[in-house]
Amino acid sequence: MAHQNILVLDFGSQYTQLIARRLRELQVYSEVLPFNTPADEIRRRTPAGVILSGGPRSVHEAGAPRCVPELFDMATPVLGICYGMQLMTDMLGGEVASAPHREFGHAVVTVQPRGNGEPLFTDLPSELRVWASHGDYVKAEPPGFSVVATSANAPVAAMEAPARKLFALLFHPEVAHTDHGMEILRNFAFRVCGCIGDWTIESFVEEAAARIRDQVGSRHVVCALSGGVDSAVAALLIHRAIGDRLTCIFVDNGLLRLDEAAQVQRRFVDKLKLPVVSVDASELFLRRLAGVVDPETKRKIIGNTFIEVFEREARARGQFGFLGQGTLYPDVIESVSVVGPAAAIKSHHNVGGLPERMPFALVEPLRQLFKDEVREVGRQIGLDEEFVHRQPFPGPGLAVRILGEVTPERLTLVRRADAIVAEEIRRAGWYRRLWQSFAVLLPVRSVGVMGDARTYEHTVAIRAVESRDGMTADWARLPHELLAAISSRVVNEVKGINRVVFDISSKPPSTIEWE
Repeated sequence: MAHQNILVLDFGSQYTQLIARRLRELQVYSEVLPFNTPADEIRRRTPAGVILSGGPRSVHEAGAPRCVPELFDMATPVLGICYGMQLMTDMLGGEVASAPHREFGHAVVTVQPRGNGEPLFTDLPSELRVWASHGDYVKAEPPGFSVVATSANAPVAAMEAPARKLFALLFHPEVAHTDHGMEILRNFAFRVCGCIGDWTIESFVEEAAARIRDQVGSRHVVCALSGGVDSAVAALLIHRAIGDRLTCIFVDNGLLRLDEAAQVQRRFVDKLKLPVVSVDASELFLRRLAGVVDPETKRKIIGNTFIEVFEREARARGQFGFLGQGTLYPDVIESVSVVGPAAAIKSHHNVGGLPERMPFALVEPLRQLFKDEVREVGRQIGLDEEFVHRQPFPGPGLAVRILGEVTPERLTLVRRADAIVAEEIRRAGWYRRLWQSFAVLLPVRSVGVMGDARTYEHTVAIRAVESRDGMTADWARLPHELLAAISSRVVNEVKGINRVVFDISSKPPSTIEWE
């Protein structure tokens, strides 16, 4: 089934993905495309509307990103947001200038008295507290446009040319800081673009299974099951589509959380009946990590060893035409440069380069979805609530939560401490409020006293952060009573640790993981 679609052209805003997510919350399917997407490609997708995102540049800068001019003559509704508004103004004959008073943060926008009724502000108050982020402003709107909202520092805070289906805002309706932002996007999607809200998670599940069947035909699929949410949901969707022609391979690298291998067996094999081959390669991984302290070297060893083990096991189990991966939509977006090939955020290989090494085509049933949507799909197809909301876990596992050499003894320490952190965070009702919470073993020993004896033992750091998507994060203000409970249990129950510290660094400048 073809769903109505609103395209978001990305000019580099940190909020671009959020625009698409907000539209999907309205059950309107939305895709993010590069700012310079050709006119023919836009027409081919027959969008119900197009949104021009914000961005960090000025339209007057040399090389500032621009969309194709034909976009404004397609009779498809277009909404420009912040930089998108300034670009629309510049390309259509208005004037953009450096603002006498820049607006970053909260601003108050006054909607002009309604004449024929401004579609974006229908049924909204005449005064809105919004989130602004601009150094330029629209000094004069383009010919044929009318001003529909102003602010103290922006004589044109919103403008429209309804006959041409062109609309623009100098503020960000997609962020939570903007009052009635969702209503503004709803008005654009439903009143202006004529959307009916035909995209749901339920429809996605059935359509994804049908797409997998069409793609795979009668061939077999192999999937790397990590024990995380993304690979689990991908495997379950593929299994729903083709049954036992799927083989999942779970590699125990010896760097997993406490009891994780047994949990995979109980959850995916015993309960959900997935065809899973479990491989214990922990001895091989630990042997190759012996003596290694550099974080990047650790990651490369773990990635290359995983590929080697996975490749060997897959070849031993027959001929597979496809590799199933849990690639998500942010991975797809981040693989596409916003402002030119040199600025791509990252290239994405979900399982460490396997497609280059093995003759597989990819099956990626989640490549249309954001993380919160993947969780909802998991809920729909039978994953238990606790697992659906499981916090992210790094691909290299506990190896990057041990600063310094990875040894069996040090793994035991961090594994047991980490389990206590998770138990106490859950008990206190904080687990789902946090993006991640875990223990890190430091390459530090310190003097302590236990009973009448002097100790000289290890130190662990507790990391707990709040985040929307992991791109930025703030350290969580956990209650002192919770921190005290974690510290007491770790010191008393994990022999070899006598000191616990709490990490109060945000991202940026720090990363969430320590390595």
